[in-house]
Amino acid sequence: MKARPYRQGARADAAAEKTARIVAAAEELFATRLYDQVSLADVASRADVGLQTLIRRFASKEELVRGVTAVARDRIEEQRGEAPVGDVPGAVANLVEHYEELGDMIVRVLAQEERVPAFAEATELGRTVHRAWVRRVFAPMLDPLPRAERALRLAQLIALCDVYTWKLLRRDQRLSRARTERAMAEMIDALLQARG
Repeated sequence: MKARPYRQGARADAAAEKTARIVAAAEELFATRLYDQVSLADVASRADVGLQTLIRRFASKEELVRGVTAVARDRIEEQRGEAPVGDVPGAVANLVEHYEELGDMIVRVLAQEERVPAFAEATELGRTVHRAWVRRVFAPMLDPLPRAERALRLAQLIALCDVYTWKLLRRDQRLSRARTERAMAEMIDALLQARG
């Protein structure tokens, strides 16, 4: 009787490992291709699982996107949770590290959010996470401000810390990672020192 729970545990571990491979494969494909260019068969092939195995876990491409979003959210919140509160250079370094890993994929997903409902759900969740991160990291600078001024500064900080700001500096202007961090930190410092 004791062998049976072991087998069930081994099966559960194998199933979890397959699901993780499927999600990782989907994330890789969505990072480099448009939504319409990714099929469930592509994901199954990349994950080295059968199509039916994938479909048992994710019945549609939309469900697969939601699965990727859930896993990515946990990973992103953990990484961005390491940002030091009240430390502009440290917070910017944390943010740029995140964008160096996922920024190009985020921009690609944002470009498709109006026509892909599952991407719209993911980007709305991303905006919520980003806003909470900005609010937490810059709380010591925001909390003393009057309510209207605090709301304006928060909106400005959200914009300065946005993936598109990173893209403009890093990709469009071709700044190095270090110069991108410096540019973002200097803009944030200038904003925080301004008086309303």
